[in-house]
Amino acid sequence: MENMLRKIGFADFSRPTVCKDCEGLMVFEGLGRYKCEKCGFTEHDDYGKARNYIEEHPGANVAQISQATGVTTKSINNMVKEQRFEITSDSRTFLRCEICGTNIRFGRCCVNCESAFHNQYEDKVRKANIEGGFGKAERDENAEGAKRFRRQM
Repeated sequence: MENMLRKIGFADFSRPTVCKDCEGLMVFEGLGRYKCEKCGFTEHDDYGKARNYIEEHPGANVAQISQATGVTTKSINNMVKEQRFEITSDSRTFLRCEICGTNIRFGRCCVNCESAFHNQYEDKVRKANIEGGFGKAERDENAEGAKRFRRQM
């Protein structure tokens, strides 16, 4: 199951679910922090560990964060792509836009490519709604999704 979720792009970032002390349920408090509902023990997931380190050491690079926290570099890079973190403006390293190759500081695409993609998608949806009449297409009454009841007048 975990491998399947990772293949489709879902990252778990080592979220704690069971308390190490009393085996109670760990409840999410926010910003990567989890607290046991029984004993009050707190623990951080990978995001929380990386975020806390960055707050204490602004300008740290991925290798330094990974070495200090134990979070993998791949996981940190995924957090940058998910826009959880941003590469500082004075950094000499950047990510590349996955469409045009422009240098970017966070995410997967630059602003221009992202807006072009969304405009193209919205145009496609608008065109489909105009051609299909947005809900006015005739359906076979026996087909799946057809109305089950008709109002008697």
